[in-house]
Amino acid sequence: MRCLVTGTAGFVGFHLARRLLELGHQVTGIDGMTPYYDRGLKQARHAELAHFGSFRSHVCMLEEADRLGALYEQAAPDIVLHLAAQAGVRYSLENPRAYIESNIVGSFNLVELCRRSRPRHLLIASTSSVYGDSTDFPLAETAPANHPLTLYAASKKAVEAIAHSYAHLWDIPTTLFRFFTVYGPWGRPDMAYFKFTERILAGRPIDIYNHGQMERDFTYIDDLVEAIVRLCDVPPIRGSLRTVSTDSSSPAAPYRIVNIGGRHPVKLLDFVAEIERATARKAIRNYMGMQPGDVLRTEASTDFIDALIGYRPATPLSLGLGEFVRWYRAYYRA
Repeated sequence: MRCLVTGTAGFVGFHLARRLLELGHQVTGIDGMTPYYDRGLKQARHAELAHFGSFRSHVCMLEEADRLGALYEQAAPDIVLHLAAQAGVRYSLENPRAYIESNIVGSFNLVELCRRSRPRHLLIASTSSVYGDSTDFPLAETAPANHPLTLYAASKKAVEAIAHSYAHLWDIPTTLFRFFTVYGPWGRPDMAYFKFTERILAGRPIDIYNHGQMERDFTYIDDLVEAIVRLCDVPPIRGSLRTVSTDSSSPAAPYRIVNIGGRHPVKLLDFVAEIERATARKAIRNYMGMQPGDVLRTEASTDFIDALIGYRPATPLSLGLGEFVRWYRAYYRA
């Protein structure tokens, strides 16, 4: 198939593009190469993808509607996978405008192009952050998600709503997937596991928020990519019968929302201990209070993804963090 992937120099987009290329698909990658974190890491990811003859990369911001349109027309995609976004919960407190321009305006530009030339399936990355501080665990796709705690989460919720309206009006088969704390090799330097590894290996203190009293449902990158690739093959159908109680399929559109998580929350202090084991170093711990926008716990309901593709993430944290630390030591020669 011809695949258009946005955010191919990003963490998830890179891994997804590489998997699609390994499967023999053609991939057109679009990335803005923004300076949110190290551009060198983004360029290194694209250099890895350039080894595949069926990969074509373009530097373009999604807000550049005319250029994006030309690249879309050139790619003529069968499948569109929209991973590009301004990421980061905490950065949204510092630079909120970036989230409106990239996540909302940029996503609108892309779904407009899908309206003009409809793909077989449009898949868009969302986030578990849209659940806010819900305590109704496990977090189900059918649960209300109307109280986002940050602009990052609000922008993603807005994209979900925009995508639904376009799926309804223009019959675009659309799947939104909500990520739950993704980690692994080639990861993002702003994520906790990356920062912890960097600081532990350098003998510097790590900041542990809310004194470690938090839990996260971690998702290993290979599991996430496997789920997305399988979802590509099952586009939603308008008016399909519900499969499980958490089936989020819309009655008004070929549209669904799917959690991608493992339903295995890990305590933050246990998470730190796993990194200590993987690095064979002890962390210097700096206990701090809760940060604005943080939640105490995440846990994905996996009933719907099981029903759709017979799969859910299951890589143990010890294995996944071990792979990350090995990559980190090799890449940074640490």
